[in-house]
Amino acid sequence: MGAPRIGHAAYKGPSILKEIFYGITIGLAAGYLWKMHHWNEQRRRREFYDLLDAGKITTVVDEDE
Repeated sequence: MGAPRIGHAAYKGPSILKEIFYGITIGLAAGYLWKMHHWNEQRRRREFYDLLDAGKITTVVDEDE
């Protein structure tokens, strides 16, 4: 009487299609976050120059001391 056979998961190696899919997904997610960061910076810059042109803010230091 031999011992009962236990089925083990056989490692078949990396799945190329899965690796490509994971890479594309991570790349798109990182690219979207990077783009959101740049959109936010662009908006902040635009708001600053709009306020500067409207005269609501200034970059000159007031020396009334």
